[in-house]
Amino acid sequence: MSSALETLRRDFGGDIIEPEAAEYASTSRSVLASGSPACVLRPKSAGDVQAGVRFAARAGLVLSVRGGGHAFAGFGTNDGGVVIDLSLLANVEIIDKERHLVRIGGGATWGQVAAALAPHGLAISSGDTKSVGVGGLTLTGGIGWKVRKYGLALDNVVAAEVVTAGGEVVRADAEQNPELFWAIRGGGGNFGIVTAFEFAAHPTTDVFYGKITFPAPEAATVLQGWADHLRTAPEELTSIAYFANPFAGGPEAPVEIQVAFDGDDPQLAAEAIDPIRRLGTVIADDVALKPYADTLVDGAAPPPGIQLVTRSAFVHKESVPAVLRILAEAGASAGAPFIAVRSVGGAVSRVPGDATAYAHRRAELMFVTTTVGPPPVVEAARPALEAIWRRLAPHVNGAYANFLASATAEDVAAIYPAETYERLAAIKRRYDPGNLFARNHNVRPR
Repeated sequence: MSSALETLRRDFGGDIIEPEAAEYASTSRSVLASGSPACVLRPKSAGDVQAGVRFAARAGLVLSVRGGGHAFAGFGTNDGGVVIDLSLLANVEIIDKERHLVRIGGGATWGQVAAALAPHGLAISSGDTKSVGVGGLTLTGGIGWKVRKYGLALDNVVAAEVVTAGGEVVRADAEQNPELFWAIRGGGGNFGIVTAFEFAAHPTTDVFYGKITFPAPEAATVLQGWADHLRTAPEELTSIAYFANPFAGGPEAPVEIQVAFDGDDPQLAAEAIDPIRRLGTVIADDVALKPYADTLVDGAAPPPGIQLVTRSAFVHKESVPAVLRILAEAGASAGAPFIAVRSVGGAVSRVPGDATAYAHRRAELMFVTTTVGPPPVVEAARPALEAIWRRLAPHVNGAYANFLASATAEDVAAIYPAETYERLAAIKRRYDPGNLFARNHNVRPR
């Protein structure tokens, strides 16, 4: 490793952070996981990323790639390996004003992007948290506050600059390396490090955003009515239902329906949102017109010793009533997990299922269960959580990679249906035959 490290010091123009450095304690961990890597590399250019990739390969070290560092499975760090932290590659530049094309560094966060685009009246439908990285979210999906109108974040990618396992810089778009372009839109970080994305942004106005709150005992009725409404609501309306929040009373916590209406016309917004208000007894309603960038919230890291165990699945139209009934019952029980249900459909469902490596286009809903607490609390809650998922199993399918705390073979099979996986595995063999990029929901070379 010593000779490889000397080569790295010669070729690398960014920061090399080793265990004795003052910054090591903060940079060795990701948001949701601790680690003790041999070094953390902060590249300042695509050339630095090339040097970092070649170093990890020559030294035979585990490689983690970190964008925002929010991966629930802790992919952004490791023990004894190399972490390439892309946070210095965060430039946001409008490269074509007429087509609204935006070039975004692979280490940017969505908060940085929203702030940079706001003065130009532009936006990209992304996630809902400022500190989440553009790369990690986009490579596996991106269910943001405009998802029903503009699709997933990955649906708005038109090109990417990728450093491959061989240390080469390639462009991936519809004409150049089209199979790689297909794979990175849903296949995660399996195929290289994206040092820059090109997105097609869209013009935006202020949006109507906020939450409408109902009493916990009305959860079953509100959830069913909410899902029925979203099925026919204008695609300008995107919504998430939250309940059983452990920080607001657990089973006694109110049901919060968060809404975002993409437009500043109060009459159109009311026509889209008022049917939700009529679903039950409204105990709070703070929906108001605000800049799109203000819909993104600050992300908080859990205190030391606190775990977040997440699991997700998709729901097709025919299974919605059964799934919402089970989730409402689960949310009302002692020790319930925190439950979030997101509306999709709309623009997402109009993309052919094989157009990208994100395969769950027919889903009407995506939901997440989250158990929070120190390890003994999480472990004690596991039997009840597994019982809930056994009840759900006949009615759900797939999994959303951005909300999974584990990376088992079963998880990978849920994310990627067999046909999708086989195509990804063939592309993996071409671009990463040695599986250097394995710290992810891993697709093995065929």
